[in-house]
Amino acid sequence: MIKSLRRFAVILFASLFLLLALIFSVFSFTDLVPNDIQRYIKDVLMLRASPTLDRTPGELIRHARQRLAGHPKLEFIALPVLDFVQPFYERPIPNSMLPILGKGWSSQARMESERADFRVASVAELQGAMKQAVAGQRIEILPGTYRVNAILGVNNPGSAEKPILVFASQAGSVLIEVVVSEAFQLNQPYWHFENLHIRGVCDNHDYCEHAFHVTGKARNFILRNNLIEDFAAHVKVNGYRDDWPDDGLIELNTLRNSGPRHTQRPVTPIDIVGASRWRVQDNYVANFAKSDPRTSSFGIFMKGAGFGGRIERNLVVCSTSEISAPGTRVGISFGGGESGQEYCRDRQCVTEHEGGRAINNIVAHCNDMGIDINRSANSFVAHNTLINTGGIDVRGEKSSAMLFGNLYEGLVRARKGGSLREEFSERRSMSEVFRNPDALDLSWATRPDRIPRHKHVADDFCRKSRAEGTQPGALEDGSAC
Repeated sequence: MIKSLRRFAVILFASLFLLLALIFSVFSFTDLVPNDIQRYIKDVLMLRASPTLDRTPGELIRHARQRLAGHPKLEFIALPVLDFVQPFYERPIPNSMLPILGKGWSSQARMESERADFRVASVAELQGAMKQAVAGQRIEILPGTYRVNAILGVNNPGSAEKPILVFASQAGSVLIEVVVSEAFQLNQPYWHFENLHIRGVCDNHDYCEHAFHVTGKARNFILRNNLIEDFAAHVKVNGYRDDWPDDGLIELNTLRNSGPRHTQRPVTPIDIVGASRWRVQDNYVANFAKSDPRTSSFGIFMKGAGFGGRIERNLVVCSTSEISAPGTRVGISFGGGESGQEYCRDRQCVTEHEGGRAINNIVAHCNDMGIDINRSANSFVAHNTLINTGGIDVRGEKSSAMLFGNLYEGLVRARKGGSLREEFSERRSMSEVFRNPDALDLSWATRPDRIPRHKHVADDFCRKSRAEGTQPGALEDGSAC
């Protein structure tokens, strides 16, 4: 019955698209339709492209809704059909709480406090300690709630052997409420932050832009086991003049929002521009959206002519409810929405990112692409599991990607000059593979055929070693970590 309905939905959707294409063509609504969509409609009508294969159904539905706006007669005819078809392609998200599959922060984590050089119990004391601290010192924030209404900065660098640490001895014991644009601004190397709960509480969403702004000389920054909520870009990384904060690590954090951000600022919980060799691993990133229906949001991206970034073993859930809400949401991207040349490491952005790796991630419930490669070269996209997303997109001149062992729904496509090579990836209906994929119950219903283990992917989403004959996708044995 479900397969019959899906088949009927495909036929109905294709028919509707052809009808709308004819309407747009006959009545010449060129002012309503972007040039690339006009070309695509023409290709469909000339039988040079498919109405359902060259663009994802979700993309076509969103474009159709936007172009129908302001034409009530057309809306009366077409919107009920779009409403009927859309849930077949952007499946509703279960109402129950989605599991986090062992990723993100742990409220049980503890750290030794006996060795603290500073113990602070107010924001003024915290700022004083951060300004005074030198290499090797530790700043413990005592349990309590703190209201930050001015940016907290630093003066001195740590070192590889003696980083400077800001921490709570018990995760969850410290809540930092932020009412300014940025909570922590780092421009010195080797600063580490652990076990903090940071929440943006700005009524105006143009504030609460960043919990952490890592810039300039702030190399080897580490953010570990923190819960960060309600910001536009929870962690923002970029250069300053000729300095670039390379070699950072973001691991075991939870970054999420309680609702859409009402702002024109970019909404991307992990926003890395120009910096190189960053590792983003074992995080839970969820529920990032903008209220403006014309805009796109990303869970994690690296862009701005950096190189060598690694995005591994993360759980990215674009939407925890209302997947078809206005606006587009992309899971993981090398290249994002592109960068202005003045923000690029080479001041040109010949490529947005070089040699990036996206490995062993699970990406779910995105109304756009799960993984996006935009003007980024030599990307390696391996053993990712994509559930209820548009698939994998390799787009733009200079884009190139090697895809290996991914398990996905949706499309894999190269366009606008992009190129890809694909080995041992498998496109499947996730409901055939997992027990309840939309609820993130990823126990095997039917195991896919095993594939050779790639020499550069030794373990899986849970850090379990992969056998010589391994499973496609992020999970080796189909269970949570």
